[in-house]
Amino acid sequence: KPTCKPPQCVQPACNSGFKRLCFRYIGALGARVICDNIPGLVNKQRQLCQKYPDIMQSIGGGAKEWIRECQHQFRHHRWNCSALDRDHTIFGRVIQRSSREAAFVYAISSAGVVFAITRACSQGELKTCNCDPHKRGRASDDRGEFDWGGCSDNINYGIKFAKAFVDAKERTVKDARALMNLHNNRCGRMAVKRFMKLECKCHGVSGSCTLRTCWLAMSDFRKTGDYLRKKYNGAIEVTMNQDGTGFTVANKDFRKATKNDLVYFENSPDYCVMDKAAGSLGTAGRVCNKTSRGTDGCEVMCCGRGYDTTHIKRITKCECKFKWCCAVECKDCEEAVDIHTCKAPKRAEWLDQT
Repeated sequence: KPTCKPPQCVQPACNSGFKRLCFRYIGALGARVICDNIPGLVNKQRQLCQKYPDIMQSIGGGAKEWIRECQHQFRHHRWNCSALDRDHTIFGRVIQRSSREAAFVYAISSAGVVFAITRACSQGELKTCNCDPHKRGRASDDRGEFDWGGCSDNINYGIKFAKAFVDAKERTVKDARALMNLHNNRCGRMAVKRFMKLECKCHGVSGSCTLRTCWLAMSDFRKTGDYLRKKYNGAIEVTMNQDGTGFTVANKDFRKATKNDLVYFENSPDYCVMDKAAGSLGTAGRVCNKTSRGTDGCEVMCCGRGYDTTHIKRITKCECKFKWCCAVECKDCEEAVDIHTCKAPKRAEWLDQT
């Protein structure tokens, strides 16, 4: 039985575009009931939601995957893909600022939609698509000829639907931010396609591989996350061109943004202290690495405020031995470790930012 009743589904906890929209309950509650009451959807998105409830369910399930990936990529960053506790949307005010963080969020979420839909197609969970129908007959690669077989992931269907659904909201307005979002959405979609791989099964005597059957499959979503994180690091600050149809670089000394680059308009806040206007949680209480000189180091993470050290004891498995047959036996060992956490800013400093 569904645990999310209609009145709960329309609360902000289920808001934030196509992210956590209680889509898992569409089948039980009815597509029209859910789709008509999701805040923030434009007419085109609402129509798609009502027409394809099974796809919406896949998108809702896949949202957790790209959120986890975002949090993995920024786990050592001052901004760690989290939002204020009372801000019930996934990323809250962070995405209201046209920063490089917003660029990454739009790209990774768009990629996540493509990945979720494409996977659902291949697994036979959707009525409107299945395996890629174009991968039939014979083809060749650098190893020679092969026969298409198995189930090739229908990436083009995933991209097509994601473009129609995710981009619909941005196409209702014509301003700089909408153009930025459309650009970064496309970067995310194409990032998934970039890592399609050919998988094959050999046939022949003693695995001689005289014949091969192959299919195209998506790579693990981590590859897409790693790629987009690199694009985040190299994101290009832009301004609108005079006719409002594209971008020009904000700094003429930098190279022109390509269709594969993430773009942004505004500089990021430092995320050092809690700033409700910027959607920053601050770094007070964050665990840091005392010996690191990177973004996870205490000096950088704590923004020069210093850190507290807590001595704790933890139990780990040690002296593990393989016992025939077939188990691994370990002892429980106790070790003392130091946990370093960032100090909170002085109250006067915090009040200046709220």
